[in-house]
Amino acid sequence: MLNDVKKEQVLFLDVETVPQYKAYEAVPEGKRKFWDHKASFLAKSEDQTPEVLYERAGIYSEFGKIICISSGFLKTVNGNTELHIKSIYGHDERTILSQFLEIIKKLEQSPQKWYLCAHNGKEFDFPYISRRLLVNGLSVPSILDVRGKYAKEIQLLDTMEMWKFGDYKSFVSLDLLADIFNIPSPKDNMDGSMVRQVYYEEDNLDRIVEYCNKDVITLIQVLMRYKAEPFILPENIKMVP
Repeated sequence: MLNDVKKEQVLFLDVETVPQYKAYEAVPEGKRKFWDHKASFLAKSEDQTPEVLYERAGIYSEFGKIICISSGFLKTVNGNTELHIKSIYGHDERTILSQFLEIIKKLEQSPQKWYLCAHNGKEFDFPYISRRLLVNGLSVPSILDVRGKYAKEIQLLDTMEMWKFGDYKSFVSLDLLADIFNIPSPKDNMDGSMVRQVYYEEDNLDRIVEYCNKDVITLIQVLMRYKAEPFILPENIKMVP
């Protein structure tokens, strides 16, 4: 499928999420029982209590929320391939998702067929966004709604799935792919396990946005290697408002 898709037809994205509440103690009692039940399946030892495990709540769409969506696309300008990146972020998830839907709406109205691409996107980013759209009373756009579609109709790409080559037991991180392809690591300043702490304890959303942008850049560089094409040069990476 990758050979049939032009790189200029792809919107690359990455999502950063955190638990809906700063700490377990802040979770309303009515909601806490559902997390307790979830945590009972996650715990691997007696010391992994619901309170301890709550720092991982952000990776579950029923208990987390989106604080940043970074997206990028490739464009040829004066013979050079440029990467344009836009970040949507903040504390109000519904506002973030509404602005993201505006981007998707433009893609769906375009005469060109577009695809979305993320690393492990089919297991995380795409379903997470879709579920949080519904929680916030927003509609899931056609490009994200895979329900009832045949494989050839789905416009979602996953760089982790591409790396598997049919080996469904395999899992590879974006950071590992960056290393083997000699791409600067997106984890040079922080990693995904630190997002909750940086958001709630350091109150440093800008740091998270920078991290999210680096993941998008790395994602695109990995795809360029998949297509055996040159990496995007640093001077051709542009941030757009």
